[in-house]
Amino acid sequence: MTIEDERSIGFRDQVSQLRRLTTFVRPYRTRLVIGTSAVVVAAGLGLVFPAIIGTLVDTALGDAGDPDRVNVYAVALLGVFAFQAGFNYIRSYNLAIVGEGVVADLRRETFDRLVRLPVPFFDERHTGDLTSRLTADVVTVQGIVADALGRMLSQGITLVGGVILAVSISPQLSLSILTFLPIIIIASYIFGRRLRRISTEFHDQLASANSVAEEAIASIRVVKWFGAEDRLAEGYDAEVRASYEAARRRARMRSIFVPLVTFVAFSTLALVLWLGGRLVASGSLSAGDLVAFLLYTLTIAGAIGSFTSLYSEVQETAGASKRIFELLGEVPEDDRTDDGCLPEPIGSVSLRGVEFAYAGRDAAVLRGIDLDVRSGEMVALVGPSGAGKSTISQLIPRFYDVDAGSVEVDGRDVRDYPVTHLRERMAAVPQEVQMFSGTIAENLRIADPSASDEDVIVAAKAANAHRFIDEFPDGYDSVVGERGVKLSGGQRQRVAIARAVLADPRILILDEATSSLDAESESLVQEALERLMVGRTTIVIAHRLSTVIRADRLVVIDRGRIVEEGSHQHLIAADGLYAQLYATQLS
Repeated sequence: MTIEDERSIGFRDQVSQLRRLTTFVRPYRTRLVIGTSAVVVAAGLGLVFPAIIGTLVDTALGDAGDPDRVNVYAVALLGVFAFQAGFNYIRSYNLAIVGEGVVADLRRETFDRLVRLPVPFFDERHTGDLTSRLTADVVTVQGIVADALGRMLSQGITLVGGVILAVSISPQLSLSILTFLPIIIIASYIFGRRLRRISTEFHDQLASANSVAEEAIASIRVVKWFGAEDRLAEGYDAEVRASYEAARRRARMRSIFVPLVTFVAFSTLALVLWLGGRLVASGSLSAGDLVAFLLYTLTIAGAIGSFTSLYSEVQETAGASKRIFELLGEVPEDDRTDDGCLPEPIGSVSLRGVEFAYAGRDAAVLRGIDLDVRSGEMVALVGPSGAGKSTISQLIPRFYDVDAGSVEVDGRDVRDYPVTHLRERMAAVPQEVQMFSGTIAENLRIADPSASDEDVIVAAKAANAHRFIDEFPDGYDSVVGERGVKLSGGQRQRVAIARAVLADPRILILDEATSSLDAESESLVQEALERLMVGRTTIVIAHRLSTVIRADRLVVIDRGRIVEEGSHQHLIAADGLYAQLYATQLS
Protein backbone atom coordinates (compact mmCIF):
# COMPACT_ATOMS: atom_id res chain seq x y z
CA MET A 1 0.00 0.00 0.00
CA THR A 2 1.42 3.40 -1.00
CA ILE A 3 1.63 6.46 1.26
CA GLU A 4 -1.05 8.11 -0.86
CA ASP A 5 -3.37 5.14 -0.29
CA GLU A 6 -2.77 5.30 3.48
CA ARG A 7 -3.51 9.03 3.51
CA SER A 8 -6.68 8.46 1.49
CA ILE A 9 -7.85 5.77 3.89
CA GLY A 10 -6.98 7.99 6.86
CA PHE A 11 -9.00 10.86 5.40
CA ARG A 12 -11.96 8.58 4.70
CA ASP A 13 -11.80 7.27 8.27
CA GLN A 14 -11.89 10.81 9.64
CA VAL A 15 -14.87 11.72 7.47
CA SER A 16 -16.63 8.51 8.50
CA GLN A 17 -16.03 9.18 12.21
CA LEU A 18 -17.26 12.76 11.97
CA ARG A 19 -20.32 11.58 10.01
CA ARG A 20 -21.10 9.06 12.74
CA LEU A 21 -20.73 11.85 15.26
CA THR A 22 -23.46 13.85 13.50
CA THR A 23 -25.98 11.10 14.35
CA PHE A 24 -25.67 12.17 17.99
CA VAL A 25 -26.45 15.78 17.02
CA ARG A 26 -29.83 15.03 15.42
CA PRO A 27 -31.90 15.10 18.65
CA TYR A 28 -30.69 18.68 19.20
CA ARG A 29 -31.18 19.95 15.66
CA THR A 30 -33.60 22.74 16.72
CA ARG A 31 -31.01 24.29 19.02
CA LEU A 32 -28.37 23.62 16.40
CA VAL A 33 -30.38 25.56 13.81
CA ILE A 34 -30.91 28.45 16.26
CA GLY A 35 -27.22 28.48 17.18
CA THR A 36 -25.96 28.31 13.59
CA SER A 37 -28.45 30.99 12.48
CA ALA A 38 -27.08 33.24 15.21
CA VAL A 39 -23.58 32.44 13.96
CA VAL A 40 -24.52 33.60 10.46
CA VAL A 41 -26.03 36.87 11.70
CA ALA A 42 -23.13 37.61 14.08
CA ALA A 43 -20.57 36.86 11.35
CA GLY A 44 -22.48 39.08 8.91
CA LEU A 45 -22.49 41.92 11.42
CA GLY A 46 -18.76 41.42 11.85
CA LEU A 47 -18.35 42.20 8.16
CA VAL A 48 -20.36 45.43 8.43
CA PHE A 49 -18.31 47.35 10.99
CA PRO A 50 -15.08 47.77 8.89
CA ALA A 51 -17.15 49.47 6.19
CA ILE A 52 -18.76 51.77 8.77
CA ILE A 53 -15.37 52.63 10.25
CA GLY A 54 -13.97 53.39 6.79
CA THR A 55 -16.88 55.70 6.03
CA LEU A 56 -16.51 57.36 9.44
CA VAL A 57 -12.80 58.01 8.77
CA ASP A 58 -13.51 59.49 5.35
CA THR A 59 -16.28 61.65 6.82
CA ALA A 60 -14.03 62.91 9.60
CA LEU A 61 -11.03 63.60 7.32
CA GLY A 62 -12.97 65.02 4.41
CA ASP A 63 -12.64 68.64 3.33
CA ALA A 64 -16.18 69.34 4.53
CA GLY A 65 -16.22 67.23 7.68
CA ASP A 66 -19.68 66.82 9.17
CA PRO A 67 -19.66 66.19 12.95
CA ASP A 68 -23.33 65.15 12.91
CA ARG A 69 -22.68 62.43 10.34
CA VAL A 70 -19.70 61.28 12.40
CA ASN A 71 -22.04 60.93 15.38
CA VAL A 72 -24.51 58.92 13.30
CA TYR A 73 -21.81 56.49 12.12
CA ALA A 74 -20.44 56.16 15.66
CA VAL A 75 -23.91 55.30 17.03
CA ALA A 76 -24.46 52.88 14.14
CA LEU A 77 -21.13 51.23 14.95
CA LEU A 78 -22.16 50.89 18.60
CA GLY A 79 -25.47 49.34 17.51
CA VAL A 80 -23.69 46.80 15.31
CA PHE A 81 -21.47 45.75 18.25
CA ALA A 82 -24.50 45.45 20.55
CA PHE A 83 -26.46 43.28 18.11
CA GLN A 84 -23.40 41.17 17.41
CA ALA A 85 -22.91 40.57 21.15
CA GLY A 86 -26.56 39.51 21.50
CA PHE A 87 -26.35 37.04 18.64
CA ASN A 88 -23.04 35.71 19.96
CA TYR A 89 -24.80 34.98 23.25
CA ILE A 90 -27.56 33.07 21.40
CA ARG A 91 -24.90 31.19 19.44
CA SER A 92 -22.76 30.29 22.45
CA TYR A 93 -25.66 29.19 24.66
CA ASN A 94 -27.44 27.02 22.11
CA LEU A 95 -24.31 25.35 20.74
CA ALA A 96 -23.09 24.71 24.30
CA ILE A 97 -26.41 22.96 25.05
CA VAL A 98 -25.95 20.88 21.89
CA GLY A 99 -22.41 19.97 22.94
CA GLU A 100 -23.41 18.98 26.46
CA GLY A 101 -26.33 16.92 25.16
CA VAL A 102 -24.18 15.12 22.59
CA VAL A 103 -21.55 14.31 25.23
CA ALA A 104 -24.17 12.99 27.65
CA ASP A 105 -25.73 10.81 24.94
CA LEU A 106 -22.34 9.63 23.75
CA ARG A 107 -21.34 8.67 27.29
CA ARG A 108 -24.65 6.87 27.86
CA GLU A 109 -24.44 4.91 24.62
CA THR A 110 -20.77 4.07 25.11
CA PHE A 111 -21.39 2.81 28.65
CA ASP A 112 -24.51 0.94 27.55
CA ARG A 113 -22.48 -0.82 24.85
CA LEU A 114 -19.64 -1.44 27.28
CA VAL A 115 -21.74 -3.30 29.86
CA ARG A 116 -23.34 -5.41 27.11
CA LEU A 117 -20.05 -6.69 25.75
CA PRO A 118 -19.12 -10.31 26.47
CA VAL A 119 -16.82 -11.30 29.32
CA PRO A 120 -13.85 -12.23 27.02
CA PHE A 121 -13.71 -8.60 25.87
CA PHE A 122 -12.88 -7.47 29.41
CA ASP A 123 -10.28 -10.22 29.82
CA GLU A 124 -8.17 -8.50 27.14
CA ARG A 125 -8.60 -4.83 28.14
CA HIS A 126 -7.42 -2.64 30.98
CA THR A 127 -10.09 -0.91 33.04
CA GLY A 128 -8.22 2.40 32.84
CA ASP A 129 -8.27 2.34 29.04
CA LEU A 130 -12.04 1.80 28.98
CA THR A 131 -12.80 4.52 31.54
CA SER A 132 -10.50 6.90 29.64
CA ARG A 133 -12.70 6.51 26.58
CA LEU A 134 -15.72 7.42 28.67
CA THR A 135 -14.05 10.52 30.14
CA ALA A 136 -11.08 12.15 28.39
CA ASP A 137 -11.97 11.06 24.85
CA VAL A 138 -15.59 12.15 25.15
CA VAL A 139 -14.54 15.56 26.48
CA THR A 140 -12.26 15.98 23.46
CA VAL A 141 -15.18 15.24 21.16
CA GLN A 142 -17.33 17.78 23.04
CA GLY A 143 -15.09 20.64 21.92
CA ILE A 144 -15.87 20.25 18.24
CA VAL A 145 -19.62 20.15 18.82
CA ALA A 146 -19.94 22.94 21.37
CA ASP A 147 -17.33 25.33 20.01
CA ALA A 148 -15.55 24.31 16.83
CA LEU A 149 -18.73 23.88 14.78
CA GLY A 150 -19.86 27.46 15.43
CA ARG A 151 -16.36 28.83 14.88
CA MET A 152 -16.00 26.92 11.64
CA LEU A 153 -19.22 28.36 10.23
CA SER A 154 -18.50 31.85 11.56
CA GLN A 155 -14.96 31.97 10.22
CA GLY A 156 -16.08 30.51 6.90
CA ILE A 157 -18.58 33.34 6.43
CA THR A 158 -16.02 35.86 7.64
CA LEU A 159 -13.36 34.53 5.27
CA VAL A 160 -15.54 34.45 2.15
CA GLY A 161 -17.30 37.73 2.92
CA GLY A 162 -14.04 39.45 3.89
CA VAL A 163 -12.33 38.41 0.65
CA ILE A 164 -15.27 39.63 -1.46
CA LEU A 165 -15.47 43.00 0.31
CA ALA A 166 -11.69 43.45 0.24
CA VAL A 167 -11.62 42.78 -3.50
CA SER A 168 -14.43 45.28 -4.01
CA ILE A 169 -12.34 47.96 -2.25
CA SER A 170 -9.03 47.26 -4.01
CA PRO A 171 -8.31 44.29 -6.30
CA GLN A 172 -4.64 45.27 -6.35
CA LEU A 173 -4.26 45.08 -2.58
CA SER A 174 -6.32 41.88 -2.46
CA LEU A 175 -3.65 40.06 -4.44
CA SER A 176 -1.24 40.63 -1.55
CA ILE A 177 -3.54 38.69 0.79
CA LEU A 178 -3.48 35.67 -1.50
CA THR A 179 0.28 35.38 -1.20
CA PHE A 180 0.15 33.64 2.14
CA LEU A 181 -2.92 31.41 1.59
CA PRO A 182 -1.00 28.51 -0.06
CA ILE A 183 1.58 28.57 2.73
CA ILE A 184 -1.11 28.30 5.42
CA ILE A 185 -3.02 25.53 3.59
CA ILE A 186 0.09 23.39 3.06
CA ALA A 187 1.30 23.93 6.63
CA SER A 188 -2.14 23.05 8.02
CA TYR A 189 -2.22 19.79 6.11
CA ILE A 190 1.28 18.70 7.16
CA PHE A 191 1.03 19.75 10.79
CA GLY A 192 -2.56 18.52 11.15
CA ARG A 193 -1.73 14.94 10.12
CA ARG A 194 1.19 14.76 12.51
CA LEU A 195 -0.82 16.33 15.29
CA ARG A 196 -3.61 13.75 14.92
CA ARG A 197 -1.13 10.87 15.17
CA ILE A 198 0.58 12.35 18.24
CA SER A 199 -2.77 13.15 19.86
CA THR A 200 -3.95 9.55 19.47
CA GLU A 201 -0.68 8.32 20.96
CA PHE A 202 -1.09 10.73 23.89
CA HIS A 203 -4.62 9.47 24.68
CA ASP A 204 -3.44 5.85 24.50
CA GLN A 205 -0.57 6.53 26.91
CA LEU A 206 -2.85 8.45 29.26
CA ALA A 207 -5.33 5.55 29.27
CA SER A 208 -2.49 3.16 30.12
CA ALA A 209 -1.46 5.38 33.05
CA ASN A 210 -5.07 5.51 34.26
CA SER A 211 -5.21 1.73 34.15
CA VAL A 212 -2.13 1.39 36.39
CA ALA A 213 -3.59 3.90 38.87
CA GLU A 214 -7.03 2.24 39.00
CA GLU A 215 -5.59 -1.22 39.54
CA ALA A 216 -3.32 0.07 42.31
CA ILE A 217 -6.15 1.87 44.10
CA ALA A 218 -8.50 -1.11 43.73
CA SER A 219 -5.86 -3.43 45.22
CA ILE A 220 -4.44 -0.99 47.78
CA ARG A 221 -4.43 -3.56 50.60
CA VAL A 222 -2.31 -5.95 48.55
CA VAL A 223 0.01 -3.04 47.75
CA LYS A 224 0.37 -2.22 51.45
CA TRP A 225 0.83 -5.82 52.55
CA PHE A 226 3.73 -6.45 50.19
CA GLY A 227 5.27 -2.97 50.28
CA ALA A 228 4.78 -2.54 46.55
CA GLU A 229 4.31 1.24 46.69
CA ASP A 230 7.68 1.99 45.10
CA ARG A 231 7.28 -0.53 42.29
CA LEU A 232 3.80 0.70 41.42
CA ALA A 233 4.86 4.33 41.65
CA GLU A 234 7.72 3.57 39.26
CA GLY A 235 5.34 1.84 36.85
CA TYR A 236 2.91 4.76 36.96
CA ASP A 237 5.81 7.18 36.57
CA ALA A 238 6.93 5.38 33.40
CA GLU A 239 3.44 5.58 31.90
CA VAL A 240 3.04 9.25 32.81
CA ARG A 241 6.47 10.03 31.36
CA ALA A 242 5.45 8.36 28.12
CA SER A 243 2.25 10.42 27.97
CA TYR A 244 4.26 13.52 28.90
CA GLU A 245 6.65 12.91 26.01
CA ALA A 246 3.70 12.61 23.63
CA ALA A 247 2.24 15.82 25.09
CA ARG A 248 5.62 17.53 24.60
CA ARG A 249 5.70 16.52 20.95
CA ARG A 250 2.14 17.78 20.54
CA ALA A 251 3.07 21.08 22.22
CA ARG A 252 6.16 21.41 20.01
CA MET A 253 4.07 20.91 16.87
CA ARG A 254 1.61 23.57 18.00
CA SER A 255 4.42 25.91 19.04
CA ILE A 256 5.95 25.74 15.57
CA PHE A 257 2.67 25.97 13.72
CA VAL A 258 1.05 28.97 15.45
CA PRO A 259 4.09 31.34 15.24
CA LEU A 260 4.53 30.37 11.59
CA VAL A 261 0.96 31.38 10.82
CA THR A 262 1.33 34.57 12.87
CA PHE A 263 4.54 35.55 11.07
CA VAL A 264 3.04 35.05 7.65
CA ALA A 265 -0.12 36.96 8.65
CA PHE A 266 1.75 40.00 10.01
CA SER A 267 4.12 39.98 7.07
CA THR A 268 1.10 40.20 4.82
CA LEU A 269 -0.27 43.06 6.95
CA ALA A 270 3.00 44.94 6.55
CA LEU A 271 2.81 44.40 2.79
CA VAL A 272 -0.74 45.78 2.76
CA LEU A 273 0.30 48.87 4.73
CA TRP A 274 3.18 49.56 2.37
CA LEU A 275 1.17 49.16 -0.83
CA GLY A 276 -1.92 50.87 0.62
CA GLY A 277 0.10 53.81 1.84
CA ARG A 278 1.49 54.33 -1.67
CA LEU A 279 -2.03 54.16 -3.17
CA VAL A 280 -3.36 56.72 -0.66
CA ALA A 281 -0.41 59.00 -1.35
CA SER A 282 -1.08 58.80 -5.11
CA GLY A 283 -4.79 59.50 -4.60
CA SER A 284 -5.88 56.09 -5.95
CA LEU A 285 -7.39 55.08 -2.61
CA SER A 286 -9.04 57.02 0.20
CA ALA A 287 -7.80 56.82 3.78
CA GLY A 288 -11.13 55.39 4.89
CA ASP A 289 -10.95 52.63 2.27
CA LEU A 290 -7.41 51.79 3.42
CA VAL A 291 -8.59 51.55 7.04
CA ALA A 292 -11.54 49.37 5.99
CA PHE A 293 -9.25 47.21 3.85
CA LEU A 294 -6.82 46.81 6.76
CA LEU A 295 -9.67 45.71 9.02
CA TYR A 296 -10.84 43.21 6.41
CA THR A 297 -7.26 41.98 6.09
CA LEU A 298 -7.12 41.40 9.84
CA THR A 299 -10.52 39.70 9.69
CA ILE A 300 -9.38 37.40 6.88
CA ALA A 301 -6.09 36.63 8.67
CA GLY A 302 -8.00 35.86 11.86
CA ALA A 303 -10.36 33.57 9.97
CA ILE A 304 -7.51 31.69 8.31
CA GLY A 305 -5.65 31.42 11.63
CA SER A 306 -8.82 30.12 13.25
CA PHE A 307 -9.23 27.55 10.48
CA THR A 308 -5.72 26.25 11.02
CA SER A 309 -6.44 25.92 14.74
CA LEU A 310 -9.77 24.27 13.95
CA TYR A 311 -8.06 21.83 11.63
CA SER A 312 -5.74 20.69 14.41
CA GLU A 313 -8.75 20.38 16.76
CA VAL A 314 -10.58 18.28 14.19
CA GLN A 315 -7.51 16.05 13.93
CA GLU A 316 -7.45 15.59 17.71
CA THR A 317 -11.18 14.93 17.74
CA ALA A 318 -10.77 12.34 14.99
CA GLY A 319 -8.18 10.53 17.13
CA ALA A 320 -10.42 10.58 20.22
CA SER A 321 -13.61 9.67 18.34
CA LYS A 322 -11.80 6.76 16.70
CA ARG A 323 -11.22 5.24 20.15
CA ILE A 324 -14.86 5.82 21.11
CA PHE A 325 -16.30 4.40 17.90
CA GLU A 326 -13.98 1.41 18.13
CA LEU A 327 -15.74 0.63 21.41
CA LEU A 328 -19.19 1.29 19.93
CA GLY A 329 -18.24 -0.98 17.04
CA GLU A 330 -17.64 -3.97 19.32
CA VAL A 331 -20.27 -6.68 18.95
CA PRO A 332 -22.42 -7.02 22.11
CA GLU A 333 -23.58 -10.32 23.52
CA ASP A 334 -26.07 -12.16 21.35
CA ASP A 335 -29.24 -11.25 23.23
CA ARG A 336 -31.84 -12.26 20.66
CA THR A 337 -35.51 -11.63 21.30
CA ASP A 338 -37.66 -14.28 22.91
CA ASP A 339 -39.02 -16.61 20.23
CA GLY A 340 -41.88 -17.65 22.50
CA CYS A 341 -40.69 -21.26 22.61
CA LEU A 342 -38.48 -21.18 25.69
CA PRO A 343 -38.84 -24.28 27.89
CA GLU A 344 -40.27 -24.06 31.38
CA PRO A 345 -37.50 -23.42 33.92
CA ILE A 346 -36.96 -26.71 35.74
CA GLY A 347 -33.21 -26.44 36.43
CA SER A 348 -31.57 -29.26 34.46
CA VAL A 349 -28.03 -28.75 33.10
CA SER A 350 -26.20 -30.92 30.56
CA LEU A 351 -22.74 -30.72 29.03
CA ARG A 352 -22.25 -32.74 25.82
CA GLY A 353 -18.71 -33.33 24.60
CA VAL A 354 -17.57 -29.90 25.75
CA GLU A 355 -14.17 -28.69 24.57
CA PHE A 356 -12.92 -25.26 25.63
CA ALA A 357 -9.73 -23.18 25.66
CA TYR A 358 -9.33 -19.56 26.67
CA ALA A 359 -8.36 -17.10 23.94
CA GLY A 360 -4.61 -16.77 23.58
CA ARG A 361 -3.91 -20.13 25.21
CA ASP A 362 -2.95 -23.21 23.25
CA ALA A 363 -3.82 -25.77 25.91
CA ALA A 364 -7.47 -26.79 26.25
CA VAL A 365 -8.99 -26.30 29.70
CA LEU A 366 -11.83 -28.78 29.16
CA ARG A 367 -11.59 -31.95 27.05
CA GLY A 368 -14.68 -33.94 26.15
CA ILE A 369 -16.78 -33.15 29.24
CA ASP A 370 -20.07 -35.06 29.44
CA LEU A 371 -22.21 -34.25 32.48
CA ASP A 372 -25.91 -34.34 33.34
CA VAL A 373 -27.28 -32.52 36.38
CA ARG A 374 -30.90 -33.32 37.12
CA SER A 375 -33.42 -30.81 38.37
CA GLY A 376 -33.10 -30.34 42.14
CA GLU A 377 -29.85 -32.28 42.35
CA MET A 378 -26.78 -31.05 44.23
CA VAL A 379 -23.61 -31.82 42.30
CA ALA A 380 -20.14 -30.91 43.55
CA LEU A 381 -17.27 -30.40 41.12
CA VAL A 382 -14.01 -31.33 42.84
CA GLY A 383 -10.43 -31.79 41.76
CA PRO A 384 -6.98 -30.19 41.82
CA SER A 385 -6.55 -26.46 41.24
CA GLY A 386 -6.65 -25.60 37.54
CA ALA A 387 -8.56 -28.75 36.61
CA GLY A 388 -11.36 -26.77 34.94
CA LYS A 389 -14.05 -26.67 37.64
CA SER A 390 -14.65 -22.92 37.64
CA THR A 391 -14.55 -22.86 33.84
CA ILE A 392 -17.62 -25.09 33.77
CA SER A 393 -19.44 -22.61 35.98
CA GLN A 394 -18.56 -19.86 33.48
CA LEU A 395 -19.92 -21.84 30.51
CA ILE A 396 -23.35 -22.51 32.02
CA PRO A 397 -24.43 -18.82 32.09
CA ARG A 398 -22.65 -18.42 28.73
CA PHE A 399 -19.96 -16.01 29.85
CA TYR A 400 -17.89 -17.98 27.33
CA ASP A 401 -18.95 -20.14 24.40
CA VAL A 402 -17.67 -23.69 24.01
CA ASP A 403 -15.22 -24.50 21.23
CA ALA A 404 -16.93 -27.84 20.59
CA GLY A 405 -19.91 -29.71 22.00
CA SER A 406 -22.78 -27.96 23.74
CA VAL A 407 -24.08 -26.76 27.10
CA GLU A 408 -27.82 -27.24 27.63
CA VAL A 409 -30.14 -25.74 30.23
CA ASP A 410 -33.59 -27.27 30.53
CA GLY A 411 -32.94 -29.28 27.38
CA ARG A 412 -32.03 -26.33 25.17
CA ASP A 413 -28.59 -25.19 23.99
CA VAL A 414 -27.60 -22.04 25.92
CA ARG A 415 -26.70 -20.40 22.57
CA ASP A 416 -30.37 -20.58 21.60
CA TYR A 417 -31.50 -18.52 24.61
CA PRO A 418 -31.65 -14.75 24.90
CA VAL A 419 -28.81 -14.28 27.41
CA THR A 420 -31.01 -12.28 29.79
CA HIS A 421 -33.60 -15.07 29.89
CA LEU A 422 -30.89 -17.69 30.33
CA ARG A 423 -29.32 -15.90 33.29
CA GLU A 424 -32.70 -15.24 34.89
CA ARG A 425 -32.82 -18.99 35.54
CA MET A 426 -29.67 -18.98 37.65
CA ALA A 427 -27.70 -17.13 40.31
CA ALA A 428 -24.25 -17.46 41.82
CA VAL A 429 -22.61 -17.03 45.20
CA PRO A 430 -18.89 -16.69 44.45
CA GLN A 431 -15.90 -16.93 46.75
CA GLU A 432 -15.01 -13.27 46.11
CA VAL A 433 -18.26 -11.30 46.35
CA GLN A 434 -18.49 -8.32 44.01
CA MET A 435 -20.32 -5.40 45.61
CA PHE A 436 -21.11 -1.86 44.51
CA SER A 437 -20.28 1.18 46.62
CA GLY A 438 -23.92 2.07 47.36
CA THR A 439 -26.16 0.91 50.18
CA ILE A 440 -26.90 -2.64 51.29
CA ALA A 441 -30.44 -2.35 49.91
CA GLU A 442 -29.14 -1.20 46.55
CA ASN A 443 -26.74 -4.13 46.42
CA LEU A 444 -29.57 -6.54 47.20
CA ARG A 445 -31.88 -5.05 44.58
CA ILE A 446 -29.32 -5.75 41.86
CA ALA A 447 -31.08 -9.14 41.71
CA ASP A 448 -34.60 -7.66 41.59
CA PRO A 449 -35.00 -3.87 41.19
CA SER A 450 -38.74 -4.17 41.85
CA ALA A 451 -38.32 -5.92 45.22
CA SER A 452 -40.21 -4.25 48.05
CA ASP A 453 -38.65 -3.42 51.40
CA GLU A 454 -40.42 -6.43 52.87
CA ASP A 455 -39.00 -8.70 50.13
CA VAL A 456 -35.51 -7.40 50.86
CA ILE A 457 -35.88 -8.07 54.60
CA VAL A 458 -37.25 -11.58 54.02
CA ALA A 459 -34.31 -12.39 51.76
CA ALA A 460 -31.84 -11.01 54.30
CA LYS A 461 -33.40 -13.09 57.08
CA ALA A 462 -33.16 -16.20 54.93
CA ALA A 463 -29.45 -15.42 54.43
CA ASN A 464 -28.79 -14.84 58.16
CA ALA A 465 -27.96 -11.22 57.25
CA HIS A 466 -30.85 -9.28 58.80
CA ARG A 467 -29.40 -9.21 62.30
CA PHE A 468 -26.05 -7.58 61.42
CA ILE A 469 -27.73 -5.23 58.92
CA ASP A 470 -30.23 -4.11 61.55
CA GLU A 471 -27.37 -3.31 63.93
CA PHE A 472 -25.95 -0.68 61.58
CA PRO A 473 -27.10 2.89 62.39
CA ASP A 474 -28.64 3.27 58.92
CA GLY A 475 -29.79 -0.34 58.60
CA TYR A 476 -30.41 -1.30 54.98
CA ASP A 477 -29.45 2.22 53.89
CA SER A 478 -25.90 1.77 55.21
CA VAL A 479 -23.25 2.47 52.59
CA VAL A 480 -20.93 -0.51 52.14
CA GLY A 481 -18.01 1.41 50.60
CA GLU A 482 -16.15 0.58 47.43
CA ARG A 483 -16.21 -3.17 46.78
CA GLY A 484 -18.03 -3.62 50.10
CA VAL A 485 -14.94 -2.72 52.12
CA LYS A 486 -17.00 -1.77 55.20
CA LEU A 487 -18.36 -5.31 55.54
CA SER A 488 -16.52 -8.39 56.76
CA GLY A 489 -16.02 -11.39 54.51
CA GLY A 490 -18.84 -13.31 56.16
CA GLN A 491 -21.18 -10.32 55.93
CA ARG A 492 -20.45 -9.91 52.22
CA GLN A 493 -21.13 -13.59 51.65
CA ARG A 494 -24.49 -13.36 53.41
CA VAL A 495 -25.43 -10.29 51.35
CA ALA A 496 -24.55 -12.31 48.24
CA ILE A 497 -26.78 -15.16 49.45
CA ALA A 498 -29.64 -12.73 50.14
CA ARG A 499 -29.16 -11.38 46.62
CA ALA A 500 -29.50 -14.92 45.28
CA VAL A 501 -32.64 -15.45 47.38
CA LEU A 502 -34.20 -12.35 45.78
CA ALA A 503 -33.31 -13.66 42.32
CA ASP A 504 -35.16 -16.91 43.12
CA PRO A 505 -33.17 -19.00 40.59
CA ARG A 506 -33.81 -22.55 39.45
CA ILE A 507 -30.06 -23.14 39.13
CA LEU A 508 -27.62 -22.11 41.85
CA ILE A 509 -23.83 -22.01 41.38
CA LEU A 510 -21.68 -21.88 44.52
CA ASP A 511 -17.99 -21.26 43.95
CA GLU A 512 -16.46 -22.24 47.30
CA ALA A 513 -18.58 -19.69 49.12
CA THR A 514 -17.24 -20.53 52.60
CA SER A 515 -13.55 -21.24 52.00
CA SER A 516 -12.17 -17.94 53.35
CA LEU A 517 -14.41 -17.54 56.41
CA ASP A 518 -13.83 -18.07 60.11
CA ALA A 519 -15.73 -20.83 61.91
CA GLU A 520 -18.58 -18.65 63.18
CA SER A 521 -19.13 -16.93 59.83
CA GLU A 522 -18.84 -20.24 57.99
CA SER A 523 -21.54 -21.75 60.19
CA LEU A 524 -23.94 -18.85 59.51
CA VAL A 525 -23.19 -18.86 55.78
CA GLN A 526 -23.47 -22.64 55.49
CA GLU A 527 -26.84 -22.57 57.26
CA ALA A 528 -28.04 -19.86 54.87
CA LEU A 529 -26.76 -21.79 51.86
CA GLU A 530 -28.55 -24.97 52.90
CA ARG A 531 -31.74 -22.95 53.20
CA LEU A 532 -31.14 -21.45 49.77
CA MET A 533 -30.40 -24.79 48.07
CA VAL A 534 -33.72 -26.38 49.00
CA GLY A 535 -35.68 -27.19 45.84
CA ARG A 536 -32.99 -25.83 43.53
CA THR A 537 -30.45 -27.42 41.22
CA THR A 538 -27.10 -26.67 42.83
CA ILE A 539 -23.64 -26.91 41.33
CA VAL A 540 -20.88 -26.47 43.89
CA ILE A 541 -17.27 -25.72 43.01
CA ALA A 542 -15.46 -27.27 45.95
CA HIS A 543 -11.87 -27.01 47.16
CA ARG A 544 -12.59 -27.95 50.78
CA LEU A 545 -14.02 -31.43 50.39
CA SER A 546 -15.50 -31.48 53.90
CA THR A 547 -18.15 -28.98 52.70
CA VAL A 548 -19.55 -31.26 49.95
CA ILE A 549 -19.66 -34.68 51.57
CA ARG A 550 -23.46 -34.50 51.61
CA ALA A 551 -23.75 -33.69 47.88
CA ASP A 552 -25.98 -36.03 45.86
CA ARG A 553 -23.08 -36.60 43.51
CA LEU A 554 -19.39 -35.71 43.37
CA VAL A 555 -17.78 -35.20 39.96
CA VAL A 556 -13.98 -35.36 40.02
CA ILE A 557 -12.21 -33.38 37.30
CA ASP A 558 -8.51 -33.60 36.50
CA ARG A 559 -6.75 -31.86 33.61
CA GLY A 560 -10.01 -30.96 31.94
CA ARG A 561 -11.56 -34.44 32.05
CA ILE A 562 -14.06 -36.18 34.33
CA VAL A 563 -12.10 -38.99 35.93
CA GLU A 564 -14.48 -40.10 38.70
CA GLU A 565 -18.12 -39.72 39.62
CA GLY A 566 -20.29 -40.90 42.50
CA SER A 567 -21.14 -40.36 46.16
CA HIS A 568 -18.55 -39.59 48.83
CA GLN A 569 -18.63 -43.14 50.19
CA HIS A 570 -18.36 -44.65 46.71
CA LEU A 571 -15.36 -42.51 45.75
CA ILE A 572 -13.58 -43.16 49.04
CA ALA A 573 -14.04 -46.89 48.50
CA ALA A 574 -12.73 -46.56 44.91
CA ASP A 575 -9.44 -45.23 46.33
CA GLY A 576 -8.81 -42.98 43.35
CA LEU A 577 -7.95 -39.30 42.96
CA TYR A 578 -10.81 -38.14 45.19
CA ALA A 579 -9.69 -40.44 48.01
CA GLN A 580 -6.15 -39.09 47.69
CA LEU A 581 -7.35 -35.47 47.78
CA TYR A 582 -9.61 -36.19 50.76
CA ALA A 583 -6.85 -37.93 52.68
CA THR A 584 -4.45 -35.06 51.96
CA GLN A 585 -6.92 -32.49 53.30
CA LEU A 586 -7.63 -34.55 56.40
CA SER A 587 -3.95 -34.87 57.14
